[in-house]
Amino acid sequence: MTRIEHYALIGDTQTSALVADDGSIDWLCVPRFDSGACFAKLLGDERQGYWQIAPAAGGRATRRRYRDDTLVLETEFDTPEGTVRVIDCMPIRDRSVDLVRVIQGVRGRVPMTMDLVVRFDYGSVIPWVRTVDGAIQMIGGPDALRLTTPVLVEGADFRHHAEFVVNEGTTVPFVLTWYPSFHRPPEQIDAMRALGRTTSFWDEWSSQSTYDARWRDPVQRSLVTLKALTYAPTGGIVAAPTTSLPEWPGGVRNWDYRYCWLRDATFTLYSLMTAGYKREAVAFRDCSFARSPVIPAICKSCTAPPENGDSTSTRSSGYPATNTPGQCGWATPPRSSTSSTCTAR
Repeated sequence: MTRIEHYALIGDTQTSALVADDGSIDWLCVPRFDSGACFAKLLGDERQGYWQIAPAAGGRATRRRYRDDTLVLETEFDTPEGTVRVIDCMPIRDRSVDLVRVIQGVRGRVPMTMDLVVRFDYGSVIPWVRTVDGAIQMIGGPDALRLTTPVLVEGADFRHHAEFVVNEGTTVPFVLTWYPSFHRPPEQIDAMRALGRTTSFWDEWSSQSTYDARWRDPVQRSLVTLKALTYAPTGGIVAAPTTSLPEWPGGVRNWDYRYCWLRDATFTLYSLMTAGYKREAVAFRDCSFARSPVIPAICKSCTAPPENGDSTSTRSSGYPATNTPGQCGWATPPRSSTSSTCTAR
């Protein structure tokens, strides 16, 4: 069983994934933080869905880090055959939801395996699978996922498996894309280009920080994590990206923290503003609770339904451009709760 401290966070400021140090993605809700999970091994076992890319020899990561001040995760494995690096990120989305994994050969010639088990709705729905134009499409009710990769992937026993070799200096891309099953599949993205675009976004965002005091590096890493928990279309800030995890082993407090709790959001905004990030606070203040169709799912106690099916226009940052006050009861955790902005929920 993977301990919670062995997970790292990646995200696109609308949802997020948890990546274990054995190369397995064990938690992913799409298309939003509060959507049903297609990978829920975090709460159960392999039958609830996961996506692992790791050396065939097995083992946990030798080294892992984020690329500078970004949310691009690099996990390195040292094996008897050589060293391989797994790079994970979620590009800031345009229309589709993409999860990009790039395997880099660092040294030697390393045999690799990939195992993909998709189970929509927290492990309860086994998808219908077919191959279209070389890509694997998985559909379950309103959800669809598409896996694109140059690697030969074979399906058996309601799961997918691949074996391949990474040589020094070569890269092997994997892209998993979510889209509504009743829509046409989106255009395939270039993994390397998406990786560069994601790195540039976070580099630019981090460069706006005005914090230049003690412990600068861990402070900036915390700020990046808090930004990743901000739901860009509305400015709302989720307390954590997970649900149903007890606050301590064997405990009974297992709230769903994928909502905008007033106390947690206030602490987060204070931290961001102290470091010079004012746009997040403005977006949070100007969020149109009454008009935006996505807010009721993010703001726990919102009772004002959308006036119509139209969403507000957005700025280039993804935040609402209009400023129409709405009615919202807000949400605070139960009095016995000790909620915080910690991502390990």
